[in-house]
Amino acid sequence: MEGNSNACGGVRDPYGEDCATEEQLVTPWTFSVASGYTLLRDPRHNKGLAFTEKERDAHYLRGLLPPVCITQERQEKKIMHNLRNYQVPLQRYMAMMDLQERNQRLFYKLLIDNVEELLPVVYTPTVGEACQKYGCIYRRPQGLYISLKEKGKILEVLKNWPEKNIQVIVVTDGERILGLGDLGTQGMGIPVGKLALYTALGGIRPSSCLPITIDVGTNNETLLNEEFYIGLRQKRATGKEYADLLHEFMISVKQNYGERVLVQFEDFANHNAFELLSKYSKTHLVFNDDIQGTASVVLAGVVAALKLVGGALAEHTFLFLGAGEAGTGIAELIALEISKQIKAPVEETRKKIWLVDSKGLIVSSRKESLQHFKKPWAHEHEPIKHLVDAVKTIKPTVLVGSSGVGRAFTKEVIEAMASFNEKPIILALSNPTSQSECTAEEAYTWTQGRAIFASGSPFDPVEYEGKTFVPGQANNAYIFPGFGLGLIIAGAIRVHDDMLIAASEALANQVSEENFEKGLIYPPFSNIRKISANIAANVAAKAYELGLASHLPRPANLVKYAESCMYSPVYRTYR
Repeated sequence: MEGNSNACGGVRDPYGEDCATEEQLVTPWTFSVASGYTLLRDPRHNKGLAFTEKERDAHYLRGLLPPVCITQERQEKKIMHNLRNYQVPLQRYMAMMDLQERNQRLFYKLLIDNVEELLPVVYTPTVGEACQKYGCIYRRPQGLYISLKEKGKILEVLKNWPEKNIQVIVVTDGERILGLGDLGTQGMGIPVGKLALYTALGGIRPSSCLPITIDVGTNNETLLNEEFYIGLRQKRATGKEYADLLHEFMISVKQNYGERVLVQFEDFANHNAFELLSKYSKTHLVFNDDIQGTASVVLAGVVAALKLVGGALAEHTFLFLGAGEAGTGIAELIALEISKQIKAPVEETRKKIWLVDSKGLIVSSRKESLQHFKKPWAHEHEPIKHLVDAVKTIKPTVLVGSSGVGRAFTKEVIEAMASFNEKPIILALSNPTSQSECTAEEAYTWTQGRAIFASGSPFDPVEYEGKTFVPGQANNAYIFPGFGLGLIIAGAIRVHDDMLIAASEALANQVSEENFEKGLIYPPFSNIRKISANIAANVAAKAYELGLASHLPRPANLVKYAESCMYSPVYRTYR
């Protein structure tokens, strides 16, 4: 060893790493006791300056930290102060991601305590920009990347993930990220952001969440030519090659994590989204947030809005702009709820709901050329090309935008809605903000302050003729964290549409009189953990009722039980 240490400047090199030439193979040895420097580098256990004197002695931290000891609250105050100093939203996003990689509990504490301020940072709209630039801002891998290169080895890849007890997987193939289109592997920002919300808003432990991106290539020419793109540089695989990879993935997930792992499909293109949901909903616990989560949150908003407008759900007429995943998903859940209420077949209740796509009103004369998921909505009517004419002819009481087309609700459209409705319900749901069908200000101004408005992205309160209107946000984050928690606490093995309706009812019931007075049809996010516990309890109750729950016996008080299962981000004391 002597000669060896001299060769390396007198420094001991027990594994011969420093003496090895670049071509020589060395073994990446490591050790695994969380103390000292390792403890400070472990985001799950690191508390930064909040380590007490006693902990610093017990865990060999003396000298590795400045001498001051501060509380988690002080740390939170300091980071919020720093975040508010950033002018650019993407800088805030990156600062939050850095914090998550450095100190997990502090990240979640920050998110829970400042949810209204930070939700737009870790999720829509800022996450959209983060995905567009993901190749440039990529620092450390978060989650698993499964590409065509891993075909035949997906089970082994899942085993590479350090956590073994996974309860929720959010998976995307990056083909339709928000309203931004095909972002390939850079879509990873979405599963990462969604799972942060599962933990913060639904209380699911971070260690049991797994973000996954399936990379089958991208059709985005810009990315294929982008120097820093992090995915496969090839056109998207389709047909059998695509289906086989996804099938291997679904089989491997069940094999590795069991029957009760929730797989949430996120931001898949329409054709694949419907296909995957119908294919796997019979054999796996699967949920598509774009189809089912959006539907549930919008149904909740509509049910709540009826308290302001009056009339039963069945007495209203709905017109949708956009007939993709979100539009048809919302329409179907509303039709199901009406059919439940008036005991009529869903084929009948669908007739209260009209959809407009890029070619105009969906009518029966177009049936031959329609995609399968649009066919149930092709009613008897003469063709109408433009949205404004459809509004004037059908005279809907509720106008829903899920088209991804910004400013599609023009002044003429909204004034038409206001001309035959005392209180028109206008929901502009497309994300991010730039794709919203209209702004809150436009909706209130063009209806002389009579609109009941909610949007997919956040808008600031609007002052109109001395009155302040607070626009609601029909954000899926109201539903999916509580919905997932409900499935987990019941040990559900399948998702049923009645569970989505149960989630909607639970959410609508949390809107208080005080909220209604401001024109809100959703409760404020500041209360989100309580809302999630109530949604979870309702969803779990439905799972028990339908015989789809496996955690027996059923807890007596499901709301209390849901609250007791939630992850708390408060620091633990180490011995």
